[in-house]
Amino acid sequence: MIWSKEETLPRHKLTELQTERFKDTVARVYTNVPFYQKKFEELGITPADITSIDDIVKLPFTKKKDLRDNYPFGLFAVKKDAVVRIHSSSGTTGKPTVVGYTRADLDTWNEVMARVFTMAGVTSEDTSHNAYGYGLFTGGLGLHYGAETVGATVVPSSGGFTSRQLMLMKDFEATVLTSTPSFALHMAEAAVAEGYDIKKDFKLKCGIFGAEPTSLGLKEEVARVWGIHYCEIYGLSEIIGPGVSANCFESSDLHVFEDHFYPEIIDPKTLEVLPLGEKGELVITSLTKQAFPIIRYRTGDITSLDRTPCKCGRTHVRMKSVMGRVDDMLIVNGVNVFPSQVEHVLANIEGITLNYQIIADKKGYLDKLEIMVEVTEAMPLDSIGSLEALKKKIQHELLNNLYINAEIKLVEPRTIERSVGKAVRVIDKRNNS
Repeated sequence: MIWSKEETLPRHKLTELQTERFKDTVARVYTNVPFYQKKFEELGITPADITSIDDIVKLPFTKKKDLRDNYPFGLFAVKKDAVVRIHSSSGTTGKPTVVGYTRADLDTWNEVMARVFTMAGVTSEDTSHNAYGYGLFTGGLGLHYGAETVGATVVPSSGGFTSRQLMLMKDFEATVLTSTPSFALHMAEAAVAEGYDIKKDFKLKCGIFGAEPTSLGLKEEVARVWGIHYCEIYGLSEIIGPGVSANCFESSDLHVFEDHFYPEIIDPKTLEVLPLGEKGELVITSLTKQAFPIIRYRTGDITSLDRTPCKCGRTHVRMKSVMGRVDDMLIVNGVNVFPSQVEHVLANIEGITLNYQIIADKKGYLDKLEIMVEVTEAMPLDSIGSLEALKKKIQHELLNNLYINAEIKLVEPRTIERSVGKAVRVIDKRNNS
């Protein structure tokens, strides 16, 4: 199923639409946003210099720091009375990033989210259990209104209260689960512990998961334990929220909704645009946002783009699942390590779960890496020989596949703290040493 005709536009028609919307966006930010006007003037650029979408390379990048420096409303392109909703992300340091929406922006958000639910096979006959967080976080409301747009019944459960979530999913006969993948695994774990028969007690047919980098192994595990089709969604609050891209039934790669969001891949060091297929940092320009348009936003997410035709009929470019973030990448004694790479290795080893944590520290002048991993319930913790063999296997696989030496710490099931949102995979203590 396809929700809107724009998803199947021929490439030349899509390019024409992108150019029209891009020129309008550039003119709007130049006129209404002093930050962009100053940036353009520093480069000697005016809207008249922008004649096609290809001219995007002439424009400056926008970074998260720019959003914080212009807190709260310095990057808004409309007057306050046109803004009908404000979201914010807290971040770990400094001021939060603030984004605004006009009525038209919310309609656009509902539209792209309806595409996501349609990709997942959701219709008005379904009940969607929404375990994403509500409030200032964009995830909960984005998934909520998207499901309502396709006519599905929505249970706005939000995060936490796992036992209650399971009860509601069973009693309300939810057919769709929306949450972070790590929370979906946590709920499955809790369901087994509370005596549920997952395949018999629940009616789930699919799930829409996102908000954190996820390996293929973890996706397959979520799909397996719940017995569902796994649909991946990608988005950022700074761009619109969830709904920038999602995968269809025909591909594990995610269709970027190019009529609203223009993607580029750059080398994060040289800032040069990379060819299709090459891995680098994802940069996105919003083409239709009214309240908070953004030019060449550096997402920090590592991926690549592919324009190979998709069997589903959608013509929009596809992106690979985000493998990690530029700022989450660990450099351990000169070797680049992404949590998703570690996760992929762990997923292929029997006797352990995908509940893990990577701890980076210093030992003298050298980096030291410890990976704490929960064993399965069936793993005998009193068998020293078995545990040592398992440790050595994990160490061997990490060294063989990722070229890293790591100390492995095996812990009992449910030892690592669970999160109702994004899982905390990395703790880097080196800056505190």
